[in-house]
Amino acid sequence: MSPDTRPDGSQPTATQASSISCRNGGQILMDQLRRHGARRVFLVPGESYLPCIDALNEHRGAIEPIVCRQESGAAYMAEAYGKLTNEPGICFVTRGPGATNASIGVHTAYQDSTPMILFIGQVGNDFVEREAFQEIDYRRMFGPMAKWVAQIDATDRIPEYIARAYRVATSGRPGPVVLALPEDTLWGEAEVADTSPMAPLHAYPGAHQLAELKARLAEAERPLLLIGGSGWTEQAQAQMAAFAERFDLPVGVAWRRLECFDQRDPHFVGHVGFAMHDALRERLTRCDLLIAVGTRMGEPTSEGYSWISSPTPSQDLVHVYPDPEELGRVYHAELAINADVVGFAAALDGLAPDAVPRWSEETRAARAEYLATLEPQPSPGPLSLDRVAVSVDRVLDGHGCITVGAGNYALYAHRYVRFSGLGSSLAPTVGSMGYGLPAAISFKLEHPDRPSVCFAGDGCFQMNLQELGVALQYRLGIVVILFNNGMWGTIRAHQENDFPGREIALTFLNPAFTTLVESYGGQGEVVDRDDDFEPALRRALDFAEREKLPALIELRYEADGIAPGKRLSAIRDAALARQSAQQGT
Repeated sequence: MSPDTRPDGSQPTATQASSISCRNGGQILMDQLRRHGARRVFLVPGESYLPCIDALNEHRGAIEPIVCRQESGAAYMAEAYGKLTNEPGICFVTRGPGATNASIGVHTAYQDSTPMILFIGQVGNDFVEREAFQEIDYRRMFGPMAKWVAQIDATDRIPEYIARAYRVATSGRPGPVVLALPEDTLWGEAEVADTSPMAPLHAYPGAHQLAELKARLAEAERPLLLIGGSGWTEQAQAQMAAFAERFDLPVGVAWRRLECFDQRDPHFVGHVGFAMHDALRERLTRCDLLIAVGTRMGEPTSEGYSWISSPTPSQDLVHVYPDPEELGRVYHAELAINADVVGFAAALDGLAPDAVPRWSEETRAARAEYLATLEPQPSPGPLSLDRVAVSVDRVLDGHGCITVGAGNYALYAHRYVRFSGLGSSLAPTVGSMGYGLPAAISFKLEHPDRPSVCFAGDGCFQMNLQELGVALQYRLGIVVILFNNGMWGTIRAHQENDFPGREIALTFLNPAFTTLVESYGGQGEVVDRDDDFEPALRRALDFAEREKLPALIELRYEADGIAPGKRLSAIRDAALARQSAQQGT
């Protein structure tokens, strides 16, 4: 059967395909997804939405179903798809436990401003409000972490809901939409017209706002451009880079928005947020004009609202953001511009300085400070994680994508890898564990000819390691670099800082990771010395490309090295010294 063949064997023309015909709810829904451009859906099958699964038969070759092993993995993959494409990542899960498992992906999409639509099977309307099997009120459950939560109670309204879901997920500040699908809606039939997708809407700054921005730049002595957020395109990034070049601006990227600017560009000066280098923090504190584009400057980027104060920053703040409710919510901006990154970047094309910028030496100095941070920090033991990350940067050389979940191990990639722009990084700003492996899989599905490398802590990896089955099933050559220190390292660092010398409940025994990946058809290797890592990485990349199966490098290292330039023992000693000084007073 061809992709467009109907159940009766006919093959409608484009006009006929959009005409009114009697279909069940599952067929109507899948027809709408296809019309709106969905190319892939991530799912864990459930009986509560069987008509949707069956309807995929009518879209073979057009919509690819990715059968995941657990709903959190499916939701993460959909969220990563949204980051990569600026289109809603589509995820289907069953009711109750399935929805609960998937909620972590929705939370990630909400805080990361990622377009996503989660479809959840639901009990029939004839059983609702009886606490039927696996029944949950999804409006109450997902309300605080989604842009819109609704339940489609009428089969003939499915096209209307899908069109609205796409609009809500992608407009303004992008984010997740959750739609519940009662069984009677999906099994019911209706004669209803399909909807057509709408072109994306972009918000642009006004001419007077651009004039004011130019005037403020003309008066500045130490400006800094901070970019982040979602919705970037290659063209928008190029336009933003050209703006930075014309005004010779130093450019930083917000926390875990490493893909928003090519870090090999001579104007890039660093990753702004937790664990940023001291010189950059000082520059942010004393800059007199901060131009923040696309970023909320939340807790991680602001390092706990420290270098930029709320509500009134010491810096002259120009804040560009697509959601008017965000402008002024935390920070009072001298110039607030309600525009998305695409619209704002396009409008900058006509903006140029009238004189040579006065801060060029500051920009060169900030760049030199950033380049100095690429030198590996001292670390304990025969395997340096700093040198591991430097080797990854050298071998990949700006190609492919690096994904991470949450944990101090991610700081090595954040510090030493020079990310090359759109699609080069997938990292949850919400700090969600278990994200790296599903994200690496989603990237490889979207870009099969580009390297996909997952940095994963031993705890983070085990939260979704079952998704290796997806890599096996769909022949995806991803590479996992696994940091094995046998403990929850980030929490251990906090524990030593707050309760020094009282370590408890933070260690665990690990499986044989190399054997584990081999059971999924992959290749595994242990590295515990500096000289062995780069050859192992090249072997892993070669295997993944040749066999189209996962490869894993297990790093065994001295656990005292907890972050670039940081040791657990030093954190403990400093905390004990503070305690002693406090007791002495």
